[in-house]
Amino acid sequence: MGTVVSPAKRSTRPQGKREFPAIESSSALNEVGSVNDCSLILRAACFAAERHRDQRRKGAEETPYINHPFAVASALCDEGGVTDPELLAAALLHDTIEDTATTKEELRKLFGSRIAGIVAEVTDDKSLSKAERKRAQLDHAAHASKDAQQLKIADKLCNLRDILTSPPADWPMFRKYQYFEWAKEVVDQVRDANPLLAEKFDAAYAQRSKL
Repeated sequence: MGTVVSPAKRSTRPQGKREFPAIESSSALNEVGSVNDCSLILRAACFAAERHRDQRRKGAEETPYINHPFAVASALCDEGGVTDPELLAAALLHDTIEDTATTKEELRKLFGSRIAGIVAEVTDDKSLSKAERKRAQLDHAAHASKDAQQLKIADKLCNLRDILTSPPADWPMFRKYQYFEWAKEVVDQVRDANPLLAEKFDAAYAQRSKL
């Protein structure tokens, strides 16, 4: 979903050695209330951390990639008012299909159909060129589920903040502006899914003069 991954750091080793109990249905997630909700989120965090463990962000500081899914989930919860544990788990997992060896079916077996579906919705088709992937996001954003739309806003918000504070060292100014404008085009189509997050995005976008 237009994330900033450092290709040179992408892992080629077998991943996911830790075993996670499978969840067959969403109803199973609520049998024990909030304790189980916490377990779901923690399992998603552990899974994402393992799958992204050899990856770094493209920023000059090359921070661990897992910081990004954590930031996206935190933005949804703390700034967007999202308390749905499955959506927060999907946020933690949102780049696992796109940027690791994880499959949708694997996520379905481990975390349930809804979470796997959300992640799949925000996953770019890597068989397309970068320009085609960006166009596809613009074409599909308005038709995505509300869950996926909220996740898109949070993801774009976090990417803008990263570009403002630690942009990729090899990105010229025009590329930074180009990303800001493209991200706004995407968010403008889905802002009604979470007006609180859209407002935070607008504040970050307004900082583009500081690039």
